[in-house]
Amino acid sequence: MASVAPDRCERTLARSLVAETLGTGLLLAAVVGSGIMAENLTDDGAVQLLCNTLATGATLFVIILLFAPISGAHFNPAAGLAYVFAQVAGAIAGVWLAHAMFGEAVFALGVKPRAGAAQWLSEAVATFGLVLTILGTANRSREAIASAVALYIVAAYWFTASTSFANPAVTLARSLTPTFAGIAPMDAPAFMAAQFIGALAALTCSYAVLRQPD
Repeated sequence: MASVAPDRCERTLARSLVAETLGTGLLLAAVVGSGIMAENLTDDGAVQLLCNTLATGATLFVIILLFAPISGAHFNPAAGLAYVFAQVAGAIAGVWLAHAMFGEAVFALGVKPRAGAAQWLSEAVATFGLVLTILGTANRSREAIASAVALYIVAAYWFTASTSFANPAVTLARSLTPTFAGIAPMDAPAFMAAQFIGALAALTCSYAVLRQPD
C-alpha cells in the first residue's frame, strides 16, 4: 500500500502539468491567432482590438471550465507559480502554433513598443484586478470563477492602456510574435515586474478585505 500514494501523486502532478501546458497554449493560440485574423480582416484598430478581446475572453471561459478540475486552471505564474515552467512552455508553443496556422514565420520576435509609466501602471492594475478576482471567487462554482475571470479580462483589455497582458508567461510568449498581440522583447521585463507587483498588492488586499472574519 505504501507505493500507491506516491504513484497516484505522480500521475496527478503529470496530469496537472499537461493541463497547465495545454490550457496556456490554447490561450496564447487564441490571443495571437485572433490578433492575426483581425489584422487580416480590417485596418480598423478598434475592431481589431474587439476581435482580439472577444476571442481571448471566450477561450479563457472554456479552458477554465475544462482544466479547473485537473490543475486549478491557473495558466498564469502570478496566480500559480508551481506550474511556471509548464505555463511558459505552453504559452510559447501557443504562439508558434498561431504563427503556423496563419502561415507566418514560426520563430520571430516582437516589434511593438510597449513602454513607459502608463503601460507599467496599467499592467500592475490589470494584474491586481485579475488576481483579486481569482482570490475573491475561489470558493464559488467553476462556472462563476470562469465567468468572472473571462469578464474581467474582457473589460481590462479596454480600460487599461496596455490592453491587460496581466500574466508573465503570456508576456514572455508575446515577445515572440511581431503580430498584433506582440510586445518588443526589451519591454517585456518591465511588464512582468509590474505584473508581480500587482499580484502582490492583490494578495495583500485580499487578506485585508476579502478574508472571512475569524
